[in-house]
Amino acid sequence: MNQLMLDILHVTQEAALAASPWVGRGRKMEADDAATTAMRRVLQLIPMAGTVVIGEGELDEAPMLYIGEKLGTGSGPQLDIAVDPLEGTNLVAGGMDNSTAVIALAPRGTLLHAPDMYMEKLAVGRAAAGFIDLEAPLVDNVIHTARALGKRMENMTVMIQYRDRHEQAIEAVRATGARVRLFDDGDVTCSIAAAIESSGIDLFYGIGGAPEGVISAVAIQCLGGEMQARLLPATTFEYERCVGMGLSDPNRVLTLRDMVATEECIFAATGITPGLLLNGITTESGLGAVTHSLLTNGQPNAVHFIRTIHSSREVG
Repeated sequence: MNQLMLDILHVTQEAALAASPWVGRGRKMEADDAATTAMRRVLQLIPMAGTVVIGEGELDEAPMLYIGEKLGTGSGPQLDIAVDPLEGTNLVAGGMDNSTAVIALAPRGTLLHAPDMYMEKLAVGRAAAGFIDLEAPLVDNVIHTARALGKRMENMTVMIQYRDRHEQAIEAVRATGARVRLFDDGDVTCSIAAAIESSGIDLFYGIGGAPEGVISAVAIQCLGGEMQARLLPATTFEYERCVGMGLSDPNRVLTLRDMVATEECIFAATGITPGLLLNGITTESGLGAVTHSLLTNGQPNAVHFIRTIHSSREVG
């Protein structure tokens, strides 16, 4: 499977390049369509038998990259595919930072088929793995993470999405003396930042989309960090859908292994606009478009930041 890593990198690069002409134009649907079309085109060329388990929606909601869609040439490894061709559609439309194209792959049957509902998430990097507990108060998790990292509380930074539903969490973290770094969109990028030491993020907490949670879990698995999550079904329909997926107790805490039941996985992301981990797409005179990507797999827990010059391309 690892022989596909550069092919997977090409997938996110093409999706990001396709979305870049739409940055700042206020047309998020066109941007998402461009990224999705480009991602699907490249995926169909890869020697694999892939099935989308997290995508752009159900068959009747999304013309491409829908849940259950078959991708690849049909030969090669059988894989689960989780995609977000344009993470941060509003960010691209508004010309704001932190938009990316992302994809995650793992052997068939190893990724949680998370429904489109809210999920509570907690994530840390390798040094704090084993020190978090989603069932404990958030403050306790901040304290335990600080101890694991050997940090004073005033030197801790917790990443939380800027939403009304997180108001109490933000106040609780600040009361410990730790810093809170807020973000608007870009749940995947900001959660995996906790697993990359150079990001300056020590812990991620938030309630966001479950599909994004599984994509994040693949990256965190590859990076040797830890993530815990809990689905938050808001209706009887959502609860029963979880049960239908095989979760007898939809409200139980999910471990990283529950979400990604393998260490043999691949995660790739390419920046579209400048962000926390990745540079946005730029044009260098005489060279063409330049992309900045993150590529990682579960063996041996390494992360690669890749700068690529696309000599025949320019930013739109």
